[in-house]
Amino acid sequence: FLIMQAKETKLQDLIEGTKQYVIPLFQRTYSWTNKEWEVLWKDLVELCTMDNPRTHFIGSVVNMPTVSVPEGVAKYLLIDGQQRLTTIFILLTLLRNKARESQNIRLADEINNTLLVNQYKDGIDHYKLMPTQIERKTYQNLIKGNSNDEENQLTQAYVFFEKKLRQVEFEPEKIKKIITSYFSVVSIVLDVDDNPYLVFESLNAKGRPLTQSDLIRNYFFMRIHIDEQEEVYKNYWLPMQTALNEDLTEFIRHYLMKDGDIVKQGDVYYALKDHVSAQSAINCLSELRKYSIYYQRLKYPKSETDPELREMFRRLNRIEVTTAYPLLLNFYQNYADEVVDKDGFVSMLKILENFLIRRFVCNIATNQLNKIFPSVYPLIRSKYSDNIEEGLKMILQEKGYPKDNEFFLRFCETKLYGGGDRIVKTKLILETIENSFNHKEAVPFDNLTIEHVMPQTLSEWWQEHIGEDWEETHELYLHTIGNLTLTAYNTELSNDDFFTKKATLDKSHLEINKYFSDIQNWNRANMEVRAESLAKRAVEIWSYFGIENSTSTNIQEVTGTTPTGMKILGQYFTVASWRDVMEKTLNVIADLEPDKFEVIAHNFPRYVGKDKNKFRAIRKLENDYFIEVNLSAQSIQKICHQAMETIELTSDDWSVITQEY
Repeated sequence: FLIMQAKETKLQDLIEGTKQYVIPLFQRTYSWTNKEWEVLWKDLVELCTMDNPRTHFIGSVVNMPTVSVPEGVAKYLLIDGQQRLTTIFILLTLLRNKARESQNIRLADEINNTLLVNQYKDGIDHYKLMPTQIERKTYQNLIKGNSNDEENQLTQAYVFFEKKLRQVEFEPEKIKKIITSYFSVVSIVLDVDDNPYLVFESLNAKGRPLTQSDLIRNYFFMRIHIDEQEEVYKNYWLPMQTALNEDLTEFIRHYLMKDGDIVKQGDVYYALKDHVSAQSAINCLSELRKYSIYYQRLKYPKSETDPELREMFRRLNRIEVTTAYPLLLNFYQNYADEVVDKDGFVSMLKILENFLIRRFVCNIATNQLNKIFPSVYPLIRSKYSDNIEEGLKMILQEKGYPKDNEFFLRFCETKLYGGGDRIVKTKLILETIENSFNHKEAVPFDNLTIEHVMPQTLSEWWQEHIGEDWEETHELYLHTIGNLTLTAYNTELSNDDFFTKKATLDKSHLEINKYFSDIQNWNRANMEVRAESLAKRAVEIWSYFGIENSTSTNIQEVTGTTPTGMKILGQYFTVASWRDVMEKTLNVIADLEPDKFEVIAHNFPRYVGKDKNKFRAIRKLENDYFIEVNLSAQSIQKICHQAMETIELTSDDWSVITQEY
């Protein structure tokens, strides 16, 4: 088909004016879910926090004019992009409603009359978006501010964003400005003679979407003389594309961030356009090619020839160091230019590992790392150019770097074993502890897995062995470091009793398993003693590199304290007891993140459930669940911390203010 018009445009320009986008019958109904809404919301929040937001590309919108009666609005068939555009209209509807609630009538009218409806048109022409027939009534009710009897994806999207909006402090006006002025699309207008059904089929089945790296390649070569294009392509672009393949766009993003800029994944093309001028296209490609070699070695350590560096890159990749690549590119360049020697380079890699391991154990949010790391090198360059390694330590210690007391306590108490990449990181921690015993021969870790000494499913033997508090011990200690080790006999050991497991572990060549040879039973007290033993070693391995290693910490012994307030998901509440803390924590999660509450209920049946008869002392939550509150302050804090970790909330999302009594 023939594309007649294609241009980059702000969302406001796309929506404003007397027009209507009609979703064709052959399109699927609105189908975005939490996954897509979460991505859009995170992008929106991040742009709202920037002093100078960059244009953010959210995708393409393909439409074609359709014939309408002379007095009707200009109508366009929305061939591609209906999901994101429908979501934007739902968000704008929410912002209008919030503006009305806060008596900001001017903003509410502006959103309504310029972005949501065609103010002076009646009937179906009144709406700027016309969904498929199945969803029209629901959508029109949303626009009118009426309630909907039936729940569907449109109403669920509204509820999702309404809950998210309660967790931030941005005014509706600011969010509206980001959406209209900084969200950008490529608007493609097809010829009126094109067959929209065939176009839709081509876009969604046969057509391979144009990637940002495709756009970047085209942008470069439009600025290189035709006589030089083939040689430049062969020497610079093709080697990068071959080596990095699907990671090429992400490499270019990290390259553009190495001097301190923050570039979002959807904005690489725009950022590169700002970076390249007609005179510097070949020079820029040449430099890109040089840094792509460093990137390849960092991301795929097999391509690194030096064995010590190769091992460090592997370790860093296991603790998810992607956000540090902009910084690592600079360090590799320093090493290549001999500004630092290999020992200095390795030392800086170890500092990064130390920083990331301590933050992981202390459950500090990772979502700030993509802002922290790009800013580090410009600070080093301006303040510590004569000692890069020392500069790295000085800067990182001010970026949420846990001190020894916090690291020690959290190392003992955190559920290190869990979903996602937690198993990978925890295995690295256990391997590193084992290696700290300085074996004369390298330990082959590849065939080892993490073993729970107290098993994940308890037999009657184990219940009797642990004692009357076996349920609480199992729930709070199962995945903590004191109960974890490494073995090649995970399947064979399974749910065996402790003495059978101990006999197997006694045969192990691993030092961390020799610990069990003198242990006669495996209960809560022994798990705590072993956890402290491993924590002491961890504090030595990942030793504190800051200046003041104060013992003050947010994580503390809470026995003998009274909580006075708590913060969760951006909201502050007054509380008077640790029982209040537990109740309020779970009520807020049940309200704002009901899916995550279900995960907690599933993972903590000893404390959360629908059957009140299985608990000793109860409180009833607003969603009709019951919670066990006959618990010590220390147990409640531990449960809350582990619950937060289970649903991937961090110390930034939940904290308690206490006073001693």
